[in-house]
Amino acid sequence: MSRKALVVGIDDYPGDYSLNGCVNDAKEIKNLLETNEDGSPNFEVKFAPNIQTKDELLELLNALFCEGDADISLFYFSGHGTDEVTGKIVTPDFKGRDMGVSMSDILALLKQSKSKNKVVILDCCFSGKFGELGVISSNETVLGEGVTIMTASSRDQYAVEDGITGHGVFTELLIQGLLGGAADVGGNITPASLYSFVDQSLGAWEQRPLFKTNISRFLPIRKIKPKVPIEVLRKLSDYFQNPDSEYSLDPSFEFTNNPEYEIEIKEPYAKDENINKFKELQLYESVGLIEPVDEEHMYFAAMNSKSCRLTPLGLHYWKLSKHKRF
Repeated sequence: MSRKALVVGIDDYPGDYSLNGCVNDAKEIKNLLETNEDGSPNFEVKFAPNIQTKDELLELLNALFCEGDADISLFYFSGHGTDEVTGKIVTPDFKGRDMGVSMSDILALLKQSKSKNKVVILDCCFSGKFGELGVISSNETVLGEGVTIMTASSRDQYAVEDGITGHGVFTELLIQGLLGGAADVGGNITPASLYSFVDQSLGAWEQRPLFKTNISRFLPIRKIKPKVPIEVLRKLSDYFQNPDSEYSLDPSFEFTNNPEYEIEIKEPYAKDENINKFKELQLYESVGLIEPVDEEHMYFAAMNSKSCRLTPLGLHYWKLSKHKRF
């Protein structure tokens, strides 16, 4: 799978406009995008800290989106943004009204791109202007097929820095999400799950991230170790034959229900086959896919010969398992 990314952070603005944490933001994002958690290669990243000119940035953007084909082309930017007209990414050579690369210029490149998925992530002030309808033409939908846009703030908000971590508030949450906070049960981190993680982590009075997309299916942008191994997740529909099935338990599923342990034990005593099944069921329960019936914990469901059942989230993964979607 061909995956390429352009990661840009600019601190080196002239005079009083200089910044402190943007290159650091970009470096952290670069490191996370280059490999998955297990060290396997992910994106081929072009890291471009402290780009000095508008032309240089436009050339790199053109190479990212319009040269060749890719399954995913991703652009991340941390630096100054301006609310001028459609909004612009500011480059250090700004002069007069020419502040840098306009967001409408980037949208035009996205429209020309042959990449199957185009992802743009902006940590700059007024970044919510990016992707607004009508900035290319009044009768045209801006977002072409396969385009996803995530921005640090709405169209009229500033993007702020976290005084503790040294990262922008938005990028700090992106980092935590890419480390695993935004992963699904299978360990996949998609733009949608990443946005959901960021959005839920911000309070109602803080900057509000923006997310727009026109895509039929998200590809993961990073993978971590699955919370439930795939081979175990695939068994979900084996344990539960139907969506409303209950899986019966008894004391033989609990490994401590054994004469070797100095506790009250019950018949039937622990059996290796059932102990192994129970470990898998407990994995499902730990990530919210199943729940014990009429008991608070799976331990008591087993010791009291109760059962367990699918949760609404579990039903989703049950369908994926049933139809062999992973």
